[in-house]
Amino acid sequence: MGADTHGRGPKRANGAREAEILDLLQLAEAALTPGEVAERLGDELTYSSVVTILTRMHTKGLLTRSARGRAYAYAPVTDDAGFAARRMRTVLEERPDREAVLARFADGLSDTDADLLRQLLGPDEHPGQ
Repeated sequence: MGADTHGRGPKRANGAREAEILDLLQLAEAALTPGEVAERLGDELTYSSVVTILTRMHTKGLLTRSARGRAYAYAPVTDDAGFAARRMRTVLEERPDREAVLARFADGLSDTDADLLRQLLGPDEHPGQ
């Protein structure tokens, strides 16, 4: 028996499946039920596998869910840029020396990105410092 033991696609890492499902949900016009997700994946996963992945993603705070009939419908809590920002914040919060992390991050920015960040942070409120 190979990786295709249940007549489904090859086994992939949970993170890859989560990313695939997250992309699918971000492209959807409305929240999707596990059955709708499974259908859009082309039946690569069993219904119960999709339910498990969606439940885990909801527990991680990546998805919201609302009752729709006898199932839940799931939607992402934010867009792709929002998820990237969350990952950046998580990394920053895990480090004891925030100043060093931010300084290294800023040092690595291109001039264009540094200018954009300055614009986003707003005008300097303390020009004499």
